[in-house]
Amino acid sequence: MDLLSIKDPTFLKKCSNKDLENVAKDIRRFLIEKLSVTGGHLGPNLGVVELTLILHQLFESPKDKFLWDVGHQAYVHKILTGRADQFDQLRQYKGLCGFPKRSESEHDVWETGHSSTSLSAAMGMATARDLKGTDDNVVAIIGDGALTGGMALEALNHIGHEQKDLIVVLNDNEMSIAPNVGALHNVLGRMRTAGRYQKAKEDLEMLIKKIPAFGGRLAATAERVKDSLKYLLVSGMFFEELGFTYLGPVDGHDLDDLTTNMKYAKKTKGPVLVHVITKKGKGYAPAENDAKGTWHGLGPYKMESGEVVKKPGPPSYSGVFAETLKKVAHEDNRVVALTAAMPGGTKLDVFGKEFPDRMFDVGIAEQHATTMAAGLATQGMKPVFAVYSTFLQRGYDQVVHDVCRQNLNVVFAIDRAGLVGADGETHQGVFDISYLRHLPNMTILMPKDENELQHMVYTALKYDDGPIAVRYPRGNGFGIQMDETLKTLPIGKWEVMEEGSDLTILTFGTMIPIAIAAADQLSKEGIHVEVVNARSIKPLDGEMLNDLAVKNRPIITLEEGALQGGFGSAVLEYLHENNHHSVVVERLGIPDRFIEHGSVNQLLEEVGLTADETVRRVKQLLPKKRQRA
Repeated sequence: MDLLSIKDPTFLKKCSNKDLENVAKDIRRFLIEKLSVTGGHLGPNLGVVELTLILHQLFESPKDKFLWDVGHQAYVHKILTGRADQFDQLRQYKGLCGFPKRSESEHDVWETGHSSTSLSAAMGMATARDLKGTDDNVVAIIGDGALTGGMALEALNHIGHEQKDLIVVLNDNEMSIAPNVGALHNVLGRMRTAGRYQKAKEDLEMLIKKIPAFGGRLAATAERVKDSLKYLLVSGMFFEELGFTYLGPVDGHDLDDLTTNMKYAKKTKGPVLVHVITKKGKGYAPAENDAKGTWHGLGPYKMESGEVVKKPGPPSYSGVFAETLKKVAHEDNRVVALTAAMPGGTKLDVFGKEFPDRMFDVGIAEQHATTMAAGLATQGMKPVFAVYSTFLQRGYDQVVHDVCRQNLNVVFAIDRAGLVGADGETHQGVFDISYLRHLPNMTILMPKDENELQHMVYTALKYDDGPIAVRYPRGNGFGIQMDETLKTLPIGKWEVMEEGSDLTILTFGTMIPIAIAAADQLSKEGIHVEVVNARSIKPLDGEMLNDLAVKNRPIITLEEGALQGGFGSAVLEYLHENNHHSVVVERLGIPDRFIEHGSVNQLLEEVGLTADETVRRVKQLLPKKRQRA
């Protein structure tokens, strides 16, 4: 069918299963074609085509609420709710968001991007429904990987206790971004192979009723027999013990099986968990056969061959981090690495191959990873938790309470620090300086390039005075010459990159090239700007700041991070506390709002983090300085 003509999902009500099969084929073909150009989360969406069709056929969105956990798998939902014509601009600047977005459609009732939130939100919506006296259904769709998140387990516990009418669809494809790990994953594995409990229970009831002489006496013990059957057929009956009616396993690509079980779930009182088995990447061989997580989310690819389009270039910052960690681990057997279900993204998979006994993937459990690292540190180990900036937010209390308060020597390798582009506002790594800088005992560093990164990782591993965070951006380095020998860098000391006498730009990381470009442009106009690599974000270089204050030259701070509580704020605080009140400071950074998706360069332009804007600010400041002289 013409997917571009779809305005809403009501047309599905009249579709036979044969019709739905054809729609499913059209959707898969559409996704494979469109994402080959834009990139995106192909594997998760190919796996939920039939499931999404049946949900929209049997329920009444947006009256009935669909909550897509993480949101990686919501593209089919977007197509069925009238947004197919926007897929050419998927994840592009000002285009269609790659995650559910409430401002985009009334059918997107819950915004997400981090995992394990859907069940808590669903409980809130179901509670509100009951308080208001309405009759809408609430359906949360959560993956087996997201189910390992502590928040999801907390919600399951509460939902089971309250016995709200609520449907949880467990989309079990045995993969999140990377192969799932942990005991819960093993429980689901046993459930997949244990057989169909619901069908067996119904067959037993029919059998009892058909026995004329003994049926009455057997009926009295039927419930006990059915309870025993649960434990026989489904090892542990984990979800039933939590208070859910468990349905499954259901073949997530069998329309009849899905329809039967979803109808049953819809009429069942209390919380229901429908365990649906799907194939990630279904219908596209390269994605189906993916064992590394490449097709979970990726950039453009060649549709016919499945070859991912990669531009040759310098090593990635993540790769430099992992290689340096490996190098140091050969010399220091105290070094251990932790990841929260992101071994590939953080490049710790290469560390794990070489040191399998010293690499720990804890699943989607950043809180646990942080406190586990703290426990390791108490025993003299050198734990390194590699985590995206946006995901470290999930372990914030543990950073405060378990690591910083005890002044434990944990290394936080903060990947994707700064703007990340296409994944948008849920993934921009722009808050970590603000949420870490004020914590006692915390040290924060950021390198100007990949060579400085390797020295910075080495420095962090040699550091013994408490927690230390090394933040670095997404993407590749500059291709500069890498030093053969690793060295420690002086913490709390900055580096002058460009000499100048009229004004000083204090910056670090990805902003240094912008500052240098601005300084070069200004030098042609006779304005001489000093550019400083302020690589130690905490502690600051007090000696240099005092010297700048004595010279009383204006300062611009430039950071790819939130202005509120950021590096520029730290500079202002230092100057104020040390009575340098006459120094003029201008701060450039991320404004007080969430930044949506687009290329990093487009986003930098939008928020004014460019060489041209820096030049403009410099010219604004210098007359003010001269007027004071």
